[in-house]
Amino acid sequence: MKIFTWILRIVAAVILLQTLYFKFGAHPDSVDLFTKLGVEPWGRIGTGVMELIAGICLLVPKYTRYGAIIAMGLMVGAIGSHLTVIGIEHAGDGGTLFMMAVIVFVCSALLAFFEKDQLIADLKKITG
Repeated sequence: MKIFTWILRIVAAVILLQTLYFKFGAHPDSVDLFTKLGVEPWGRIGTGVMELIAGICLLVPKYTRYGAIIAMGLMVGAIGSHLTVIGIEHAGDGGTLFMMAVIVFVCSALLAFFEKDQLIADLKKITG
């Protein structure tokens, strides 16, 4: 099970972290995507910052559950944006961005599920 969770962590983190070049580097395809969403440049940069935080958290076992929750939230937004505004395919990518979002969501959801007891305990600490 440890190997499986590490595979999930690495897959999700690599996808999240490799897209940062496009977001922080203002790649034309990234700028176009966030322009379509009406949130360029702050949405692109803000998303990049959150993806950086999620990617790092996913790779640190103590914080994996937080990275998983952040990544799930981001991917709900990404998947929703693809389904409602951007389209499954963007800039001739054959749906690659959409599929990467789905993969990150599934990996993160599984990680959150595996750490649900700790997440519940964290919520109980917060809420008293």
